[in-house]
Order: sequence, then C-alpha cells, then structure tokens
Amino acid sequence: MYKEANTDPVRQEALAGLIAHLVQQGHQPQYAQLMATSIIFQTDLDLRNAQIASLLTWLQQEHNDIYSAAVDVVETTREQFEQRVQRG
Repeated sequence: MYKEANTDPVRQEALAGLIAHLVQQGHQPQYAQLMATSIIFQTDLDLRNAQIASLLTWLQQEHNDIYSAAVDVVETTREQFEQRVQRG
C-alpha cells in the first residue's frame, strides 16, 4: 500500500498540499511531512472501513445467502492480521 501511495499522482499532490498547509501553520517541515502522512493514512483507513461496511450491508440485503461467509472472511482476515502484529 505504501508503494501505491508513492506512485499515485493524486495522493502525491494531496500529500504535498497538506505538508505545505501544515508548514504554513508553523510546523517544521519534517514534522509536517510526518503529520500529513499520518492524516492521509488514517483517512485511507477510514475509507477502506466504510467500503467494507457498505459492501457487507449490500451483501446482507442483496445476497444474504453468502453474507455469513463474507463476514467470516472479514473476521478471519482481522484475526490473521492481529496474529501477524503480535508476532512482529
């Protein structure tokens, strides 16, 4: 995902604009870059969470026969991710 953010011109432009805005607010450039990266990363996570929630809602309403399996896949993915984080 990080590589994707580096090659996406829209994300690069958003990052540069946000860094410039934070510097204008008085933050040092190196901190502004970290802050901007964090803000964009969190926004991306929020978007992906909204997408998953919307997809699951749609599946529940339109394809209830596979909704339970989809929820299981999402839950399994979460568990696997938590295990990888705990292992380091």
